[in-house]
Amino acid sequence: MEKEPITPQGLEKIKKEIEELKNIRRPKIVEAIAEARGHGDLKENAEYHAAKEEQSKIESRIIEINDLIARANVVDVTKIEKKDNVIFGSTVYLINLESSEKKVYKIVGKDEADIAKNYIYFRSPIGKALIGKKKKESVAVTTPSGEKNFEITEIKYI
Repeated sequence: MEKEPITPQGLEKIKKEIEELKNIRRPKIVEAIAEARGHGDLKENAEYHAAKEEQSKIESRIIEINDLIARANVVDVTKIEKKDNVIFGSTVYLINLESSEKKVYKIVGKDEADIAKNYIYFRSPIGKALIGKKKKESVAVTTPSGEKNFEITEIKYI
């Protein structure tokens, strides 16, 4: 079983999600299935089939989260001896060398990744390109819209 890196905040987030799935959503869907069964013929009962599909999604997600928790390798960058390169959990400040646009990304695990918050998966193209690099180093990233070139202006371990 391969360990999956996760930040302490990411672990808390998925623990809260599994609690909600088990204690709130699972009981509601069981209730919805029971109610739909009461409506008669199950072959043509759309409510029943929709509820069963939702139940399947919930149970699959619970299994997925349990697996992730079992394989979790919690990486707390605030407790790691300070390094001078980009590592999992670090926050990277970049400048686009073509447009001078500034970007800030936090390198995180799969379940934490959220581009709206600038949390990027460490195995994404930009995540892979940044890992191991140092401050003032140039980074070329191949994206679907072409190659982008950045310079790392700051690395923080927060």
